[in-house]
Amino acid sequence: MTRLILATAALLALTLAGPAAAECYADYKAKKDAPLQLHYGVARISDGNCSPKAAAGELAPRLAGDGWTLLNVLSTFGPEGLDERKASAGAYFLRY
Repeated sequence: MTRLILATAALLALTLAGPAAAECYADYKAKKDAPLQLHYGVARISDGNCSPKAAAGELAPRLAGDGWTLLNVLSTFGPEGLDERKASAGAYFLRY
């Protein structure tokens, strides 16, 4: 019985500690006006909150610094989604 309690406690401690913060990325669309320019990009988002809403809050000011307006965050994902998006993002792959 003691072993079961100790094993359960150890498992619970590992579960509560959780894995280290996972890497988070977002793919997005942005624009510039006069003349109209559009781009699709992929950006690394701070670890912790990997939601599209959090990504938009983080990306909008980064893009605005170069005159871009964030149109929308298409999705958020982990490092496993980078390779399939790299070619589409081109020069805007992990730029912002």
